[in-house]
Amino acid sequence: MGKDVMVMDRSAGDSSINVGRVIAGGLLAGLVINISEAILNLFVVAADMEAVLKERNLPPLGMTPIVGFIVFGFLLGIGTIWLYAAMRPRLGPGVKTAVITAVVVWLLAYVYAGLGMSLMGLFPMGLMTFTLVWGLVEVVAGAVAGAWVYRES
Repeated sequence: MGKDVMVMDRSAGDSSINVGRVIAGGLLAGLVINISEAILNLFVVAADMEAVLKERNLPPLGMTPIVGFIVFGFLLGIGTIWLYAAMRPRLGPGVKTAVITAVVVWLLAYVYAGLGMSLMGLFPMGLMTFTLVWGLVEVVAGAVAGAWVYRES
């Protein structure tokens, strides 16, 4: 009863993902994310985070979790640019698509985890809200930087 079906014709313009450019752009995005996280955690909220950990009888972060966060930052950058590359054929190349991609990544990676930690009482909502807003800015900056590197060919 009047249902339309959309068929995508890939022959008109092959929109295959350039894996090398995804990795290059993703590493740049990850670098932006990691630099931002270093500034945030070493200078902006360091005292607040230390107080929260101490209040909960938790030790300060050692090298193992810090290395894990750095690796995850680069993987998040690569994943962000892969998603950008996947969205480009539908939304077009450019800053707008990079920002939309970043908001999706922020909702799935930052907000979900951050709100979960706050709702469980692990972090105060005020501190988490601040870090989530910071995270939105950092992932948008990373996505725009990585998108600048990405090209299909």
